[in-house]
Amino acid sequence: MKKSSMMKKFSLVLAMAMMTSLFGACGAKDPVVENTTTTESAVKPEAESKTLDTETTGNAGKGDAEDTFTYAISDDPGESTNVITSSSRWDLSTIKLIYSPLYMYNADGINWFLATGYSTEDDLTYVFKLRDDVKWSDGEAFTADDVVFTYTEMEKKENLGWAYSQLVYDKGTVEVKKIDDYTVSFTFPFKTPTALEMLSQIFIMPKHIYENVTDYEHNQYNLNSIGTGPYQAVEYVPGSYVKFKRNEHYFKGVPAIKNIVFRIIENSDTALLALQSGEVDAYQAIPSEVEKLNLEANNLRTYSYSEGRIGYFMINTKNIPDVRVRKAIFYALNKDEMNIASYLSDEFYLTPYTFLPPTSSFYTENVEKYAQDQEKAKALLKEAGVSNLTIKVSYTGSDPAQTAQALLLQQQLGEVGINAELDAADSSALSAKKKDPNNDIGIYTGGYIMGIDPDTFSSLFESGAAYNYMHYNEPKIDELFAQGRSENDKEKRKEIYDKLQAEIQDIAAFYPITSNNKILVVNKRIEGIEDAKLVPVYTFEDTYYLKIAG
Repeated sequence: MKKSSMMKKFSLVLAMAMMTSLFGACGAKDPVVENTTTTESAVKPEAESKTLDTETTGNAGKGDAEDTFTYAISDDPGESTNVITSSSRWDLSTIKLIYSPLYMYNADGINWFLATGYSTEDDLTYVFKLRDDVKWSDGEAFTADDVVFTYTEMEKKENLGWAYSQLVYDKGTVEVKKIDDYTVSFTFPFKTPTALEMLSQIFIMPKHIYENVTDYEHNQYNLNSIGTGPYQAVEYVPGSYVKFKRNEHYFKGVPAIKNIVFRIIENSDTALLALQSGEVDAYQAIPSEVEKLNLEANNLRTYSYSEGRIGYFMINTKNIPDVRVRKAIFYALNKDEMNIASYLSDEFYLTPYTFLPPTSSFYTENVEKYAQDQEKAKALLKEAGVSNLTIKVSYTGSDPAQTAQALLLQQQLGEVGINAELDAADSSALSAKKKDPNNDIGIYTGGYIMGIDPDTFSSLFESGAAYNYMHYNEPKIDELFAQGRSENDKEKRKEIYDKLQAEIQDIAAFYPITSNNKILVVNKRIEGIEDAKLVPVYTFEDTYYLKIAG
């Protein structure tokens, strides 16, 4: 569906959305790598430029532009960024520059970093061979001790590690052992087809730096640390930028680009201006933002790629406990209108009907899709004995797409007699509220990027899971997740996950809206994008391959 006459109907809505994005609060810092910004810490463009140009020892702004790739990001990673607890988009992008994983498990398969390969004889124990030519950026040798240390720290419940649930199960904990300096083994408590994905993309920390740290979020090493990645963090100005210099010890060689700067620009219009003026080299945009740019005149090109992202509405079932009311809400909505309003054309998104992205081999549409049916919505409200219902809807006010979605939700719910009170919430406050089952929110917007295997989504949908902000208790969902992670026959797993997707849709607490592409706008002076590989979350799989045109 291309941009059509329906857009005229929503022109006022879209205008309001763009205006709201200039002044609204910002996106929640979720554990599923959504962007986050905070208006309280916003830096005015004039102050940012002055800080970057004149107040840093490295001239992180224009002063060394010929040797620097400057990437405009929408959130401050913060000095608490670390391997164990950090899991939002720009935190992980920062970690990806500083550290390396054993390997990355993406849609194209395994790409090796600190490990060179693995073997298994029983599908319980996986033995990995490590590179013997890797040094930490301080010159110390990387060994199996660092691997064992990192995974062991991730498995300690008190450390609140983002990958804890991927390593610790009801049936036991993944056992990590050093075999020799360059060999390490992982033994699972049961056979699971998820093993290789679960072990991937955990970045390895230096034991000699962190072995005495007890608080991973608050210590002196996080943004002044030692890594095996292509770059080192050398400067950080809160709300302004993070500067990285190339790691001379990187095991693939010395990166071609001397410096990378993550310049924190929370207002999208400011970021677009900086992109057009050449102050920044790259920015992640949505289609309506790309339309504002004169790409050719400003020496820019775009790259559109899928992250397997799902954008959604979620309902707090504590506040809306009647499933009939929740279903009435869903039948009132029209996700096609929301997607066109947000992304202009279906070349930039797929329409999901379950918690899995449509590109997943386990995805099914044999579920209740909740196609818009206003009469059915009204009948369900009447059956539930509900009238004059008012619901608080919280969303990320600085995000134009989510703002448009929230405004259309308000309009569509109003057509069936439900009053939606919109709340463009501050990110920190919203994040804290969502975790509290007794919050005052009825519906909120959000999005996540998880793994390839359906089991990686369990932390969002199991009862009592760390990031289940719907706050339901559904034993049937829990049992289906448990069955899925323990079943090794793919066809049987497919049947399990078909049932699971249908079950989650039936409880009507999760409403998938979109699976949208990311669009990276890049100055043409930056080369090597294809070699660096555009991947979910981190933007680049390895910035080592980026170059600046001579």
